[in-house]
Amino acid sequence: MRAGTRRGALVWFRRDLRDYDQHALAQALAAGPPVYAAFVFDREILDALPAPADRRVEFIWESVRELDAALRRRGGGLIVRHERAVEELPRLAGTLGVAAVYANHDYEPAARDRDAAVAHALADRGIAFRTFKDQVVFERAEVMTQAGRPFTVFTPYKNAWLRTLAPSHLAPHDVDAHAAALAPPPPAEDRGLPALAAMGFARTNLAALGIVAGMSGGAARFEDFRERIRDYKASRDFPAVKGPSYLSVHLRFGTVSVRELVAYAHACSLRAGGDGAATWLSELVWREFYAQILWHHPHVVAKAFKPEYDALAFPNDGVRFTAWCEGRTGYPIVDAAMRQLNATGYMHNRLRMIAASFLVKDLLVDWRWGERVFADRLIDFDLASNNGGWQWAASTGCDAQPYFRIFNPVTQSERFDAAGAFIRRYASELAPLDAREIHAPWKVPPAIQQAKGVVIGRDYPPPIVDHAVSRAQALELFGIVRRPAVG
Repeated sequence: MRAGTRRGALVWFRRDLRDYDQHALAQALAAGPPVYAAFVFDREILDALPAPADRRVEFIWESVRELDAALRRRGGGLIVRHERAVEELPRLAGTLGVAAVYANHDYEPAARDRDAAVAHALADRGIAFRTFKDQVVFERAEVMTQAGRPFTVFTPYKNAWLRTLAPSHLAPHDVDAHAAALAPPPPAEDRGLPALAAMGFARTNLAALGIVAGMSGGAARFEDFRERIRDYKASRDFPAVKGPSYLSVHLRFGTVSVRELVAYAHACSLRAGGDGAATWLSELVWREFYAQILWHHPHVVAKAFKPEYDALAFPNDGVRFTAWCEGRTGYPIVDAAMRQLNATGYMHNRLRMIAASFLVKDLLVDWRWGERVFADRLIDFDLASNNGGWQWAASTGCDAQPYFRIFNPVTQSERFDAAGAFIRRYASELAPLDAREIHAPWKVPPAIQQAKGVVIGRDYPPPIVDHAVSRAQALELFGIVRRPAVG
């Protein structure tokens, strides 16, 4: 089909699985009919996943199913494929005869390469590729230092971010105004939603965990959090308490609008008693801080933000690493955290810091090993935030935890799970121990261990390392890198 005879658009949904306040969708609809919609279960990504029971794939699958139903109620619907996006999107756009493909920006290096390949293939067919900002409030170079450079320290970035913020940045993108431009999938292309099994995946325990995907799940989480946001600052660090928003997975897949969340947090932060909302707003800004770090410094995907730390000679003991992965280190708060991750695909943010610090600073394992585990297992995995968090804990990143500040896992446990409620939930073999005993069970006298049925070495592993010894080794390891060369 000649370029001049093409009309309308194809909206490519990715990390934006909603039919409201969706920038690319709103722009395509405003440009005029017909507007088709598509989602591709990209084999380039899915074929590399390590296990068929992947909670993220099920979450996406359920979200796509809900989105399709919502679009059909509006007169449209999703064309869903299980193919390589770089091949299928140009083919589909050509078959539909559209003049342009619309999508929202993705900032990850692999996604940028994919989008460049799609744009090139579309251009060969005379089809435009138009992309828009949607998953963040500020992107790329929109918040810079006075010298015009990217920020590398969070607090100045946050201050500049807040100074830049205006109501127009949080205005929703109107989908309703031109929704009549939506077109249903042509019968020849309307193949329905492929079954999980047909794509090589299986159901997980999402339903048993009470995780509801899609826009309905995101709305319910947000409604619940609004009732608790005043307490967020005081409760967010305690894993046994319902303190977090639990919206991270919905932000990751765009089943909520970041503009709606930021607008609410910002408005609440200005009211009396708004400390909780202000703290949550800071967390949302942290998300954008790491996104712009990834954009400006894509080398962080494989290397330390601070190049000197690529010389760290981690021993990388495989036995210790496996024990950490499986929650068998002998440190209850670390083990409970890893077991939570393995059982649910989620880990409380405070525990992410504790577990990461323990792997790098106590077990002396390369942070990239742990980052990969989180990438494979977290349902809310986001490359920018995961990488930023790991490099913070490993002291290799921008605005990082100083290398000489090393979390003591017992002290962290006593402070943030004082009663041991979280430990008892995920390391149930330690449940008979009281609050004084549960954080360092190897210190419990053998007679009491026997009496309570928690014998170290039989019912629960002894500590895999001595924290004091490991701390000294970590300081030496980092000190060698930081020590000026002689001669």
